[in-house]
Amino acid sequence: MKTVRSLLHGEIIRAVTFVGIGFLALFLFFDLVDELQNLSRLASQGYKLQHALFYVALKIPAHVYELFPISVLIGCIFVMARLAQSSEFTILRTGGLGPLKALGSLMQLGLVFVALTFLIGDYAAPWAERQGVLLKSRFQGNLTVGQTGAWLKERQGQRHFAVNVRSFDGISRMENIRIHEFNEAGQLLAITTAPLGEVGTGTWQLQQVEQKSIRVETSQNALQYTAAKHANMAWSTEISADMVAAAVLSPDRMQTWELFKYMRHLASNQQNAQRYEIEFWRKVFYPLSCLVMLVMALPFAYLHFRSGQIAGHVFGGVLAGISFALLNNLFSFVGNLQNWQPWLTAAAPALLYSAISLLGFWWMVLRQ
Repeated sequence: MKTVRSLLHGEIIRAVTFVGIGFLALFLFFDLVDELQNLSRLASQGYKLQHALFYVALKIPAHVYELFPISVLIGCIFVMARLAQSSEFTILRTGGLGPLKALGSLMQLGLVFVALTFLIGDYAAPWAERQGVLLKSRFQGNLTVGQTGAWLKERQGQRHFAVNVRSFDGISRMENIRIHEFNEAGQLLAITTAPLGEVGTGTWQLQQVEQKSIRVETSQNALQYTAAKHANMAWSTEISADMVAAAVLSPDRMQTWELFKYMRHLASNQQNAQRYEIEFWRKVFYPLSCLVMLVMALPFAYLHFRSGQIAGHVFGGVLAGISFALLNNLFSFVGNLQNWQPWLTAAAPALLYSAISLLGFWWMVLRQ
């Protein structure tokens, strides 16, 4: 069985690598075409061809993460169909490779694919995304959201804070910061503004700070207004750089743990976290889709092929992979609009395709 497992795993890994490189080259070509347009637009800021090529290269981890399950499906279908056409899989079955053993062998390889997908999506892709944002911000300015910037909310004891960041470089540096402080009754207590600031661990380091406070004098039943300026000020907060980036960047570019913390932060401040909960569960279940793809491909080994039929079945695998990706995105949008249970919204496409795959596998095995 060790020899059989090595044969299957080696063939599948080579096929998946070949398919992945092909898809990756296609996506990088389109990215490069888009960046060539920015090349002329940002030429006056010093944006050159090497910067564009480096920015495109930084998109590789994100593309690998997105394309990996589809590449697994197409590559495995090709291998299974080729083994069936050449009767090699029939020989393996005669030698003792039963359906459950074949499925178990693919699941072992699938766990490796799952771990690889998770590592790329949770570490390599977010890091590369941040580096790309930092590179672009050097030439076209920091990240912004609309005309008012990004808004965040935090509760500290009896005080509430509404924080506005107009622009962010995606790493730590912020510009045009406004911090509004309220009491339990919703009364405004202070407004702190700073043109520059950096996100630290547990604190924000603000520069050129202007602080305006409103105090209620109970003895005189009057409001007292004070203003002060500080060259530097440290503001204690649990809002991290990833939380600021989440308000600016797409949540699918965040690490799973950071996404979980931001989701909890929104919930603790009584903000709607539905979108981020769905994205969190998507990041949990998405690597597991590699297992689903392998189960979908296994029934092709039990088909009887004639010459030239492999291309048609591989094309069917492409359509199945595309339909899975489309359904995955569709469920996310619909689940967010209809307020569905986040974990079920994220898991439904994988569960549906797993059921179809296992049903097809069971039917093909009984036919033999």
